[in-house]
Parts: sequence; structure tokens; C-alpha cells
Amino acid sequence: MSGQALRAAPVLPGPAPGYPAIPGPRVPLLDSLYATRSIYVEFYDPDGMRYGLPSYPFRWAPACYATRRQLRDRGLRPGGQQPCAQVLWKHRGKRRVAYLYLVALALPKRAATPAQWRAIAAALNARMTCPQCGTWKPYCIPTSIGHCNDCDAGSTP
Repeated sequence: MSGQALRAAPVLPGPAPGYPAIPGPRVPLLDSLYATRSIYVEFYDPDGMRYGLPSYPFRWAPACYATRRQLRDRGLRPGGQQPCAQVLWKHRGKRRVAYLYLVALALPKRAATPAQWRAIAAALNARMTCPQCGTWKPYCIPTSIGHCNDCDAGSTP
């Protein structure tokens, strides 16, 4: 390599192909339900033996994990880490999954550069400018008719 130093790759949580899952934190209440077998807790698998990743029922994931949306609400992003747990639930007879990431390894969201903000503003202005009459409107031009509402009202008899 020409002048570039080699860096060690970071070790990220989550199962690598061919390796077992890293066990997740246990939930004492779910452990007691699972131990007494009074209630079958289908999606509780903090060791990751059944589903490959540590799995928790809907709304029972430990606080050290968050979904992408929860990270985004906190101003964070996964930052390249692999999912290290999952939430499983059934909805309309189908099994649903939401992947979880460690909050401690999440990175701050990247801010848009001034050039990106200018590009977004230009794109929005283009969507709000009528291609037929060339005027700027305070709404996005409907793609179904291809021009502003004023032009559409003037073109219909």
C-alpha cells in the first residue's frame, strides 16, 4: 500500500458466520416464567440457542439494546455494528423480527454538510416549480397531472 497504515478491524458484537451467538442479558421475570413452565415463553431465548441471536418477546428487550428507530430518536446510529439481539413477535399469524443494537457502541448521527443542504433545497424547489408556467408554488406539483393546480384549472373546459 502506498503510504497508508494498516488498521486492525474492530471487533463488533453479533454472531460471525459459523460462530455461536454472544449471550444477552437475562430478564428475571421471564426466567421465572420459563422455569416454572406455567407460561410458554416462545420468543425468550437470551442465549441465542433457538434463533441464532439472543431473542426477546415484544417489549421485553433489556435497556442496553435499541432498534434503529430508537437509536435515531436518541440522535444515534448503529455505526457499523452487526445486530446483536432481536425482538420476535407474531402479527397476523406471521413471525416478525426487529433487530437490536448495543446502545453503548452506537455512534452519533452524522450531520448533513452545507452542500447536502443546498442540494436538498434545490430538489424541493424543483418539485415546487411548475414546468408549464414556471411559477413557484407553496406545494409540491402533483405528479399525476404534471403541472400546478392553476394550470390544470385553466386547461380544463
